Amino acid sequence: MPNALRLLVVEDEQELREILVQGLAKRGFIVAAAADGDAALATLSEQEFDVVLLDLRMPRRDGIQVLQQMRTDGHDAEVIIVTGHADIETAIDALKLHAFDYLSKPFQMAELLQAVTRAAEYRRLRLENRSLRRAVSQQEIEPLLYGSSRAMDRLRGLLDRASQSASNVLILGESGSGKELAARSIHRGSARRDLPFLALNCAALPDELLESELFGHERGAFTGATARRHGLLELAHMGTLFLDEVGEMSVAMQAKLLRALDRGEIRRLGGDRTLYVDVRIIAATNRDLAKAVSNNEFRHDLYYRLGVIVIEMSPLRERVEDIPLLVEHFAQHVAPPGRAPIKVTAEAMGLLTRYHWPGNVRELRNVVERLSVLSEDGEVAAAEVALYLPAVAMDDLDTSLISLNDIERRHILKVLQHSSGNRARAAKILGVDPKTLYNKLKSYNLADR
Repeated sequence: MPNALRLLVVEDEQELREILVQGLAKRGFIVAAAADGDAALATLSEQEFDVVLLDLRMPRRDGIQVLQQMRTDGHDAEVIIVTGHADIETAIDALKLHAFDYLSKPFQMAELLQAVTRAAEYRRLRLENRSLRRAVSQQEIEPLLYGSSRAMDRLRGLLDRASQSASNVLILGESGSGKELAARSIHRGSARRDLPFLALNCAALPDELLESELFGHERGAFTGATARRHGLLELAHMGTLFLDEVGEMSVAMQAKLLRALDRGEIRRLGGDRTLYVDVRIIAATNRDLAKAVSNNEFRHDLYYRLGVIVIEMSPLRERVEDIPLLVEHFAQHVAPPGRAPIKVTAEAMGLLTRYHWPGNVRELRNVVERLSVLSEDGEVAAAEVALYLPAVAMDDLDTSLISLNDIERRHILKVLQHSSGNRARAAKILGVDPKTLYNKLKSYNLADR
């Protein structure tokens, strides 16, 4: 029951302790109990709680001492101090240590339930704010699921059905085809829409950092861990976690992720406490995961755990009828300040639709942005498009309409692409001095390439 509130009752009077445990459990809480402060701290070291009911007067270690140690150890459960010795000074001491509330014995169960509910709601909002701050720090990507092709109509239908489900989703597709955008679309249409959507690129981090990003770590867990860090699985509680390029995850990390998904339990690196999470996973990859499973490169049990719903993204070359609409959309959004969006001639659009777009929609956006910045009169002709699509054959153009400067610029771009942007190597291939090449690039407004 990962969604049920988890309470720890710390009370040295056995009869009252049992009454509280039974009364709270009957109302749907998951309740643990401790008879003194030492037992409470031992229990807190093993698992996480939402709210702690903490008796003030206990032998050996009183409630204030327990609360101080909790804050020192980094426990962030909300604490309600319970005492039969009403003392305003003690109450102030507890509040200074961020206790949520203070109840005096005797109290009614309704009074306690009200305090517990308020404390749990406050903790939920605090954790949600933490998650939202992390989500805001991740760059929001402009929605690019535009198009009127049959492939896009089918995709939108699949995304809509996936949004209505609570199941995990696996999105397959080439790089740049819009997998993260599809994931965000599913989240926005789901019951979790008002909770965080967090994203992690599994290919960008080695195992040690990837594990820390997913599960978090305690202070001192490894060199450089100077403070506790909450992992994405914890921060995305009740929301959605997008795992991009999940096919690049090592087999060892796959096993740890599977265990967390199966149990709904995680532990931070260097920690002993069990945390309970409810996260919807949307994973994506450009690999053939079925083949990876057969080659023992990806766990079959994780593959089926992630791929309850499988969605395949069509590459841009298979929906060329969407290109004019996408070009118009991008032109509107990337136009430099004070300038009108570029207009693409029919011949230029023909080149764009004949290009195979290995980088898919992401590459198209990049080309449109480049044309928007470098176009002199706002109208983009075929020759200008060809300058930025080196793979387009010269036969696609009417060479009688291309100036010698355009041919030279196109050739320089092709050589630069062949040289992976290395100007010294490109200059050697072109048979010119590197300074000459730089001056040529500068004259063509390409010096920043």
